[in-house]
Amino acid sequence: MAKTTSTARDLGDVELIERIAEEKDRLFKLRFQLATGQLENFARMTQTKRDIARLFTELRAREIAAAEAAAGGEA
Repeated sequence: MAKTTSTARDLGDVELIERIAEEKDRLFKLRFQLATGQLENFARMTQTKRDIARLFTELRAREIAAAEAAAGGEA
């Protein structure tokens, strides 16, 4: 279920935020499975954490680009 960064770049801002929420929910469920001893594939937790980090990185890059565009417009 790994999604690449190119996929994150294709998403709109609202969709990106929704994907972050979905991935966080998935991570919560994986942690719950780990605590109850039901988790079989531990690598899914690591992959989900990395997916969340990639999505946050794309979101932050957009925030920086918007701030630079706003600062450039003021000058």
